[in-house]
Amino acid sequence: MTSSLIVASTVLSYAIGWWLGQPLLLPALNTIASFPFMVDALRRGELRLAIARMLLWALTLGVCATLLSYWQPWRTDTLFLRGASYRAEMFGWVMTGRGAESDPSRFLLLHARDAAIFVVFALATGGVPAMAMGAALMNYMGHYVGTLAAASARPFATMMLGWHPWAVIRIVSFVVLGMVLSGPLLSRVAGFRFDWRSARPFVGWAAAGLVADAILKWLLAPVWQPILLRVVGW
Repeated sequence: MTSSLIVASTVLSYAIGWWLGQPLLLPALNTIASFPFMVDALRRGELRLAIARMLLWALTLGVCATLLSYWQPWRTDTLFLRGASYRAEMFGWVMTGRGAESDPSRFLLLHARDAAIFVVFALATGGVPAMAMGAALMNYMGHYVGTLAAASARPFATMMLGWHPWAVIRIVSFVVLGMVLSGPLLSRVAGFRFDWRSARPFVGWAAAGLVADAILKWLLAPVWQPILLRVVGW
């Protein structure tokens, strides 16, 4: 029942955001759709449940952003923050193999910056801005995948390959970090106990995931690009 509510509320957040047409509001609406379910699980001391719920939320974000961008790419180009610029950047990489996606000297700094901002947001605010940041990231990544599929000769295969495996690992790692690092402040504000000792191993797993993300991107991006280009049919 709760899983269905998370999916339904997240889909509703896109419907409201689509109707309002305000890019800055959409990540906030996405966050409002899931935040109560996260707090409920943490309040009950069920960190694994909180992670599972937010992974479902992230999956729903990805599906919605991808399908909306496949359906009306011209609309999501402006609805999703950084949608147009990220699409242009990634399309250039798909066509030529050149860009930050295949350049460790560029993407490692970007990844480190995003992770640092996310960690600070989660620790200092109980996760609300961190979740909004995550929603914005999911939206423009989904925009890239959906618009690429819309321009592809094989849309379904493009949607599958467009969600690069290293990016999926990064998403999971950010979700885990967000849940663990939001717990201490949320527990004080909402008046529940957060067991930091049992939660600490999750931070190590998430950090290992971020390292794996960087290594896989370094190794696989140059191989992935020609495969993706062939599937798209350009």
